[in-house]
Amino acid sequence: MQYRIDSKSGNKLSVLGFGCMRFPRGINIDFAKSEKLVLEAIDKGVNYFDTAYIYGGSEDTLGKILHKNAVREKIFLATKLPHGKCKSYEDFDKYFNEQLKRLQTDHIDYYLIHNVSEMDDWQAVVDIGIERWLAEKKAGGQISNIGFSFHGPQAVFLELLDAYPWEFCQIQYNYMNENYQAGKIGLQKASDKGLAVIIMEPLLGGRLAGGVPKRAEHLFKSANPDITPAAWAMKWLWNQPEVTVVLSGMNAFEQIADNLQTAENSDIGALTDNELAVIEKVQAIFKESYKVSCTGCNYCMPCSHNVNIPGCFAAYNASYANGFVTGMQQYLTSTNALHSSGGMRVSNCAKCGACEKKCPQHIKITAELGQVRKRLEPLWIRVLLGIMRKSTGRKK
Repeated sequence: MQYRIDSKSGNKLSVLGFGCMRFPRGINIDFAKSEKLVLEAIDKGVNYFDTAYIYGGSEDTLGKILHKNAVREKIFLATKLPHGKCKSYEDFDKYFNEQLKRLQTDHIDYYLIHNVSEMDDWQAVVDIGIERWLAEKKAGGQISNIGFSFHGPQAVFLELLDAYPWEFCQIQYNYMNENYQAGKIGLQKASDKGLAVIIMEPLLGGRLAGGVPKRAEHLFKSANPDITPAAWAMKWLWNQPEVTVVLSGMNAFEQIADNLQTAENSDIGALTDNELAVIEKVQAIFKESYKVSCTGCNYCMPCSHNVNIPGCFAAYNASYANGFVTGMQQYLTSTNALHSSGGMRVSNCAKCGACEKKCPQHIKITAELGQVRKRLEPLWIRVLLGIMRKSTGRKK
């Protein structure tokens, strides 16, 4: 494992971090599988683990794993304050103490204000005393490093960097988001200010791994058949000196193995000009193929009208990038379209707009779902689905 120095604290952070939002699940998080994955990562040198209050069950699961196996002090633990729930000064302690209990620890190494996207978000907690509270927690040793995660316009990110003496930040960044949200400019300014920069969505919700268009996949294989599409995306990030840690939501041992191998064989400035040119060509192919910039973060879920919003968008994008049949197969699977009276299909959308208020990508979800319906649920498909449900004994 390679490590990069967080210049504010002097900590040596593994270049590969474990994002705990996507622990393996059935109905609930699969503890046994998650435990094995976490311990494997720690054993191989991963020392940065990221979770959040709103990642249903993630903090509890990670805390139980760390305590049961006595490995808390082997890692740097990061979690996030749900600032939108904080309406008074007392709320800071309310949620923080609950997090300490869930995580079975007495301190957080890297504590973030979660999902700040507007200056008003920051000002709202400043008005009820967040700066005093953070100072108290830091002085008392309960919080070591203070940062924020960001989903918003670049101009807001640049302003936010100067609003508080942050020690680190977490941004969405990958080769398809080079000029999106904080972007390259934000990454460089944060680094210039001495902040450790933690990268989330390095694979754009998996689309830069298993969802690569066929032409792009061919380009990658022609350039180097031994490097997976996911590895190309990670190498692109680790090629940049401003990047401190790249988070990956690893929910399978194959993903850990691939990421570990890539981390061991990546370094600042290691990509050749020819390899960078391949990625530029892939960027162009993606831009031609994908229609909706959904990352599958699930902040829009659950939908009160039972629509699998991320699943619908993923299938819609796949229908363009990987072919209509592949996209339709993905749609039928992700929406359970052959089961119950409607499954989680796009046709359930009531256009209430509640999802749009939660989307960190600021996607016009209801309008885009309309496009999904036109492509994946035209009349002939709805008729066919009805026939197929009837033939399998399902309800209409």
